[in-house]
Amino acid sequence: MKVKVHTIDGKAGADIDLNDDVFGVDPRADILHRVVSWQLEKRRGPARAARERSDVSRTGKKFGNQKGGGTARHGDRAAPIFIGGGKAHGPRARTFGHSLNKKIRTLGLKMALSDKAKGGKILVLDTLELKDAKTKALAGQLGKLELGNRALFIDGDAVHESFAMASANLIGINSMPAMGANVYDILRADTLVLTRAGLEKLEARFNG
Repeated sequence: MKVKVHTIDGKAGADIDLNDDVFGVDPRADILHRVVSWQLEKRRGPARAARERSDVSRTGKKFGNQKGGGTARHGDRAAPIFIGGGKAHGPRARTFGHSLNKKIRTLGLKMALSDKAKGGKILVLDTLELKDAKTKALAGQLGKLELGNRALFIDGDAVHESFAMASANLIGINSMPAMGANVYDILRADTLVLTRAGLEKLEARFNG
């Protein structure tokens, strides 16, 4: 598949080939759903478990007389009302994640990229380097590209510093290096924008 390479101000240049092994895979909703579910569950932070009565190591000896002490009749130092006792109805450790093998995760990423390519929602830029890292100037340039409400920019080893600074306060603009490319963010974006360096890194990521 051939696409045009644009400059960041919207000027079209030469064509570039997209690898069909990466951008020509038929998307499957079930695979994409599995990968997105796995990815979102990995983000969830499980609660740290608190020790309850059965988990606290305290003496089992009755520590006071049954009568005559002037206090309630207690026989367990592990009760929640005592310092050092177990917590009543405390949080319990839970794991939300499920395993998903690497082949399925890789296939899901290819399908997400292919979905954008087939829908004509991929734009390739020569570079994200800006002469003047100004937010207002960048917003005007991006307006010419018709990116929709949400755009994801993927660069090479790192997002160019000038673009990262200028786009930090732009709503709907997200950027990341090629190593951070993931199914969830790609599917959420209306338009996927790749630089030449980002495209090379993505294709090398599948071949490596």
